[in-house]
Amino acid sequence: MSTQPSAPQYRIEEYIVKEQPFYVASSDEVEIFEAAYRQRVPVLLKGPTGTGKTRFVEYMAWKLGQPLSIVKDGAKGAKNGDVTGNGAVPLVTVACHEDLTASDLVGRYLLDAKGTRWIDGPLTRAVRVGGICYLDEIVEARKDTTVIIHPLTDHRRLLTIDKLGEVIEAADNFLLVVSYNPGYQNVLKDLKHSTRQRFVALDFQFPDSVREAKIIEHESGVDEQNAVQLAKLGHKVRNLREHGLKEGASTRVLIYAGRLIKEGIAPRLPGRGHLGHHRRPASAAEPGRSRYGNFSVRGSDFLPQRTQSTQRRILFSGCHAVCKNSLDLDFTTKDTKITKEEI
Repeated sequence: MSTQPSAPQYRIEEYIVKEQPFYVASSDEVEIFEAAYRQRVPVLLKGPTGTGKTRFVEYMAWKLGQPLSIVKDGAKGAKNGDVTGNGAVPLVTVACHEDLTASDLVGRYLLDAKGTRWIDGPLTRAVRVGGICYLDEIVEARKDTTVIIHPLTDHRRLLTIDKLGEVIEAADNFLLVVSYNPGYQNVLKDLKHSTRQRFVALDFQFPDSVREAKIIEHESGVDEQNAVQLAKLGHKVRNLREHGLKEGASTRVLIYAGRLIKEGIAPRLPGRGHLGHHRRPASAAEPGRSRYGNFSVRGSDFLPQRTQSTQRRILFSGCHAVCKNSLDLDFTTKDTKITKEEI
């Protein structure tokens, strides 16, 4: 009986990015982040989903851990970040959600066979060890939870653990990074001004078509022609926001489409079932409806759950058309009819 090799496991404060992540800079965000890290200024990343915020953090964690060649008196010497002893910068990532409590970040008492013992949370571990602590989608967390990061984001750089009656000074190499999507914010879910003004903000938007095609080609493995067409599709679909589309196709979704194409999924599939909960036969296509509305239901599996049925029809109809060098979209949504002239 063969045993399958177990997946690598790390303590959360010991995880490092070993391989260089692929990242294409769109502006001077790399230089600004490096300056903020040297000065220990907290960083806030904001932008739509799928624009590369998390990949950027991974890339910077890798880049900051690389040796620096310093020229002095005509001789080169190697110097690194010296965070973990080998130059690597640990990356602690926390996916925030509406049930996230302060104890989830700081720590809590747990019962085991030996009695009660204290367990540090991910934020506390990052503060003790150093490195980058990345709080993803910070606005999803409760407001009383985000307040605990205030002493860490000013000149004090302290973490107070009320249950232990302790105050921890952040390691010299500790940096707090948070991200959020302004498109989902509302009155109840938004950063307080007192929190927002403690960070240097970097605004992320979708890359231009040339950069996006390069990203799609590298990440999906699809050929250059299809990558260019997918990037073109993404930019056109994003122009449909004024026609009932709440959110355009992200670069991540286009990469997923490219991966399916690489695996042999045809850009255009014969009708095998309407996308969504209701089915209709291929012969029952209504006038004004998309000619590509009857493609396989399985084609929607890689879409995020937040994507609505209208978005699915737009995206996949466009995917089928764009890969044949045509964008003849013509379909009816619930509130309006959208044609290729309006894209």
